Amino acid sequence: MPLVVVLLALVAVLTSTAGWALTLGQADITVGQVGASAWHHLCIEAGAPPETGVCRANALTTIQDAIIWQGRAPRVVAAVAVGAGLALVGAVMQTLTHNPLSDPYLLGVSAGASVGAVLVLVLGLAVATPASALVGALAALLTTLALASRRDGRLSPVRTVLAGVAVAQAGSAVVSFVIFWSSTGDSYREILSWLMGSLAGTVWSEALLALGVTAVVGTLLATQGRTLDAFSFGDVSAASLGIAVTQVRWTLLCTSSLLTAVLVSVAGSIGFVGLVIPHGVRLLVGSRHHRTLPVVAISGAIFLLLADTAARSLFEPRELPVGILTAAIGAPVFALLLRRHRSAD
Repeated sequence: MPLVVVLLALVAVLTSTAGWALTLGQADITVGQVGASAWHHLCIEAGAPPETGVCRANALTTIQDAIIWQGRAPRVVAAVAVGAGLALVGAVMQTLTHNPLSDPYLLGVSAGASVGAVLVLVLGLAVATPASALVGALAALLTTLALASRRDGRLSPVRTVLAGVAVAQAGSAVVSFVIFWSSTGDSYREILSWLMGSLAGTVWSEALLALGVTAVVGTLLATQGRTLDAFSFGDVSAASLGIAVTQVRWTLLCTSSLLTAVLVSVAGSIGFVGLVIPHGVRLLVGSRHHRTLPVVAISGAIFLLLADTAARSLFEPRELPVGILTAAIGAPVFALLLRRHRSAD
């Protein structure tokens, strides 16, 4: 099937899913009301008077408008951005490390973010959680790269994986100690929710940050399709094609991990998106990265958007952390993929 047809079909699914997600919840909201709220706020942002021309006054009540624009819309945008970004990074990590089990958290980024988030949560500074998580993630990334790099600056896939495991385990130990020693009452609930991954309470600044960074890094990665194809055949083959293996690996690992750090600071640790989606997409469109990466991004966005919508609506008025659902769905799907590969072998 032509790539353009696949992408158009996926974009249509993503658009319709986003519209449906915006209407779903305890408050009775229609698609027309969603459109009216979006148009009203876009007119305001464009500086047009809402009472004139095509920008008419908002017909929604204040509560309806707040539910759509301040509650559901940033959460939907964040789910799309985080899902797309995690799936992209997972596909790139699996290629760069020659490891089909690699995911966006390979370099200990998630563990570092968890340390930063937990430290501010136990201090009662929940408002600083995204910033602290980002700092922790970047610190973990730098530590992993420092441990993995050789004296000549090269990064081997095996050393990178081992260094990431070591940093992740150290971060997990710190998180466990802080929780055991300091957390009580509401802080424990906040910590547990963040560690499981959640998009609840997402605001526009966080959603737009995730969307902007995902768009920039995703565009960069999309231009590296041929380079990633060369890495698929090993470092020697990539070098024989004129690719500066060490420099490119450093650049792509750092860029992908920075994107992961931003996404984790917004949504917490959401597992299996970056592990399962790339494998599923390769079964459908092949392993050439110029085809795989855009399909992976949109598929990841759809998957996380559906999972988050289910997480907030299946057990109303209670809400599950979305990481629980992604794990519940991703684990058996990954097991089926492994079984399929075993049968093919």
